[in-house]
Amino acid sequence: MTFKTSIIRRAQFNAAHRLHNDQWSIEKNNDIFGKCNNPNFHGHNYILEVKVIGEINPDTGYVVDAKILKQIINKEVIDQFDHKNLNLDTSDFRHLIPTAENIARVIYDKIRINLSIDLELKIKLYETENNSVEYPA
Repeated sequence: MTFKTSIIRRAQFNAAHRLHNDQWSIEKNNDIFGKCNNPNFHGHNYILEVKVIGEINPDTGYVVDAKILKQIINKEVIDQFDHKNLNLDTSDFRHLIPTAENIARVIYDKIRINLSIDLELKIKLYETENNSVEYPA
C-alpha cells in the first residue's frame, strides 16, 4: 500500500495592484474596494506556498524534485510577478481583478501545466500576515 505525501515550497514576491472594476462607477469601486482602489496602486509582500501531493517515486524518493519545483515557481510566478504592477505589467490581470483569490487561481493554472497529471496541487497565498487564500479550497 502506498500513501500520498506532500511537498511544500515557499516563495516570496512583491507586487503592486489596484482592485477596480471598470464596469462600476468610481463611487461603487470605492465602496467595495476602499483603499485597495487607490488609482496610484498599492503593494504587498506576497508569500506563496505551493503544495504538491502525490505518491513517493520509489526510484528517487521524491514526490517531485524540490529543485525542479523551485525552477517552475521561479519561471511561472517570480519572473512574471515580482516587482511588477499586476494591473499594468502582466497580461494575466489586464481583464481580471488582481484579488488574492484571482492571483492564487492564476498561479495554480501556471504551475499545474508543468506538473504530471498524477500529482495534486494546492496554492496558498498570503497577501498580508493576517490574510491568505487557498486554491483550490
